Amino acid sequence: MGKMQGPSGGSHSSGNGPHRVGYWMSEKKEKRINFAVFGDLCRAHGIELVKVDLEKPMEEQGPFQVIVHKLTDPLLEASQGNQAARAIVQRFEDFISRHPETTLLDPLHSIRLLLNRCHSYQMIQELDLCQTDGIINIPPFVELRTTNRDEIIRRLNNNCITFPFVCKNVVAHGSNSHEMAIIFNEDGLVDVKPPCVAQSFINHNAILYKVFVVGSMFFIVERPSLKNFSPGKSDRKTIFFNSHDVSKAESTSHLNEQEPGRAGRLHQPSRQVLKNLVERLQEKVSMALFGFDVIMECGTDRYNVIDINAFPGYDGVPDFFPALLRHVEELLDGGGDATKKAAKHPSNAVLSSLPQTQTLLKHPMQSFPSKQPWSTLMPIS
Repeated sequence: MGKMQGPSGGSHSSGNGPHRVGYWMSEKKEKRINFAVFGDLCRAHGIELVKVDLEKPMEEQGPFQVIVHKLTDPLLEASQGNQAARAIVQRFEDFISRHPETTLLDPLHSIRLLLNRCHSYQMIQELDLCQTDGIINIPPFVELRTTNRDEIIRRLNNNCITFPFVCKNVVAHGSNSHEMAIIFNEDGLVDVKPPCVAQSFINHNAILYKVFVVGSMFFIVERPSLKNFSPGKSDRKTIFFNSHDVSKAESTSHLNEQEPGRAGRLHQPSRQVLKNLVERLQEKVSMALFGFDVIMECGTDRYNVIDINAFPGYDGVPDFFPALLRHVEELLDGGGDATKKAAKHPSNAVLSSLPQTQTLLKHPMQSFPSKQPWSTLMPIS
């Protein structure tokens, strides 16, 4: 074969045959994001996309120049002692170690870090952006591993956790990771289900910004979120909710509806601030495919990061597959070297430049759900 034209107009040599890109994700994930569309896109650009069978030796399925994956299920199961999952992960790691020419999107050690909310929060806290200007924060948090009321109160006080606070599963993956509770007083501490993370609730006008990273691009999607609550203790009963349901684009939950007099001053996020945050996070985690949630604290310019995930769903990002193809082609052609090096050598975590961002923001004054989000592709200097 000759040379194929990439989506950006560049060309890449196919060598002795089409480029081979392996991938693995659960069938549920594959169907949910309609990954078959990406397969069609790859074929149109001279790339053979092959699903890896984790039950068979990978040597028989290669070679692969790039492997795109979401191995969070096997990694989580392996960490919980599942021997079959451990064997799968070990085979995968052995293959990558024997084939340094294969670029992995993304490194398994980075995925493991993001599986634990406490570890990922601590990692973000260590960023220089959180240490210096105070614009970017992690709301105060603490891990709770007991149902003892006095011990819970002690840990909350020692870590400056205020009422109301949100209780989240320590594990940041799987359906249970979306099951949360807002606790308003000491009586509500009976609803703490350890192990969990307690995190001070920050009023943010029921608006959440999801930031999706794809190699050298990032996307911002506005979503509905939890309404404001009065700071401090109150006599409210614990509110149980599913964060996925509350923050999906078409959400009509009563938890999204602001109460009269509770709305604060509205701020739009700065692309430059988010760009800086994406850069620092990519340096830290050595990943090309991840997303994080940001809320803007009422009455301030502070950005609060409340979650971070590996290979998210990219819901609301219509150009995800072209962006992913672009990044894969850069790796195949020897471009995107910084991300490639980071993916292969976690200790040399270097960031590729972020030349572009795409913003998909609903009009801020419209109520949810908004029917026609506007989008624009903006260069970043």
